[in-house]
Amino acid sequence: MPRKLTIGNAQAFWGDSPGAAARLVQQWPDLDFITLDYLAEVSMSILAIQREKDPQGGYAKDFLDVVKSLIPLWKQGAKVRIVTNAGGLNPLACAHACAELLKHDPYRQWKIGVVYGDDVSQALLQDPLLEDYSNLETHEPLMNIKDQLVTANAYLGAHPIVQALEEGADIVITGRVADPSLTVAPCVATFGWSWQDYDKIAGATIAGHLIECGTQVTGGVSTNWLGIPDPANIGFPVVEICADGTFTLTKPEGTGGIVSEQTVKEQLLYEIGDPDNYLSPDATVSFLSLELTPVAPNHVKVEGAKGRPPPEKYKVSATYRDGYKVEGFLSVFGRDAALKAHRCGEVIIEKVRLAGYSLAKTSIECLGALDIVPGVFKQGPSVSLECVLRIAAADPDRKALECLAKEIAPLITSGPQGVTGYTSGRPSVREVCGYWPCLIETDKVNPHVKLIEVNHGAACKTHS
Repeated sequence: MPRKLTIGNAQAFWGDSPGAAARLVQQWPDLDFITLDYLAEVSMSILAIQREKDPQGGYAKDFLDVVKSLIPLWKQGAKVRIVTNAGGLNPLACAHACAELLKHDPYRQWKIGVVYGDDVSQALLQDPLLEDYSNLETHEPLMNIKDQLVTANAYLGAHPIVQALEEGADIVITGRVADPSLTVAPCVATFGWSWQDYDKIAGATIAGHLIECGTQVTGGVSTNWLGIPDPANIGFPVVEICADGTFTLTKPEGTGGIVSEQTVKEQLLYEIGDPDNYLSPDATVSFLSLELTPVAPNHVKVEGAKGRPPPEKYKVSATYRDGYKVEGFLSVFGRDAALKAHRCGEVIIEKVRLAGYSLAKTSIECLGALDIVPGVFKQGPSVSLECVLRIAAADPDRKALECLAKEIAPLITSGPQGVTGYTSGRPSVREVCGYWPCLIETDKVNPHVKLIEVNHGAACKTHS
């Protein structure tokens, strides 16, 4: 059993730097694992739209570019293994597309593990009045939106990923899993931890939590961001995890950004809720006894994690069709810029009303005039000589929003002096998917693992 395991993250979200994984391997050639996190709450609804257009879609196709970038490094001897949730709504299609890329590599055989079974939409629809399926935030029953349901995916844990790794997978592609589980799984598979080693799993969970957002923990979004060195070359994070679950967080030498007690603490607090009751499908974690110790420049040791049994229910991220939205922008400059901008927004909405439509939701924001979070900052006479009007609306009636979109351009001649920004064209009306968080008992979810073997120039073999 190795004394430590090195795990880096090279993707914080779908749209992050596609070249980060290859750079990380070049900067840290003996890295053991890279995790790639593509799925935010809204991602599944975007993937659902893609899958409607193409049944073989529904996954983060950017991942294929990452694989292409790593193939030359694997040929040069890199041993790094990949764990990613790039599979989205269609992990099997993602895995087969990945296999097509790898089968042209004559240097080695490949095994791709596929984790699926997180889709629980049918389970929810079978009993939409069940209390667990009510919205965790609004407490509305699922019955209210069951006919508009688009996706429903449980956050799986590390168990099926560990199975794939133990069967020799070089790349593991999942659908929805808890973000820290991408890091927990390599630790359990490598160190042979029991699933009841809750303190160790808690340590790995915290390690995964710290690196899941990529460069946020190496200085990105830090309250001291203006002071971090070389942000254009900011390094992605790496954790060096020991068999006892303690770890040191760092980044490749010579990269920009910073790993400090401050950046680690800031990321520790990101999206955790109760710090004594951080709920993960692998363990319930307490952050209260954590100790952070800077042990070298850009090296912070983290120890003291405490774990308890995981909850008996998985969190579910569901999405549903929730009408349409449109938003448009105008730049306004000169004296009374904010007043002019706000009045322009009122004129547009009034024109929509005169056309016979009553919009369900509207928003007028004058960005640059303390209006970025409406109602938070005390409003007063603005002395700014420029601002950006953002006008947005949502409604079940697409035609009402198309009417609003058409009323922006007429302000070229009917609006005040100092209005510009029409070159972006008429804004498009887009479908809206609402977010529906809920719970489901773990025994109602059945994760599955398939292994795809890839040989040079040969057909791929699939094993369950």
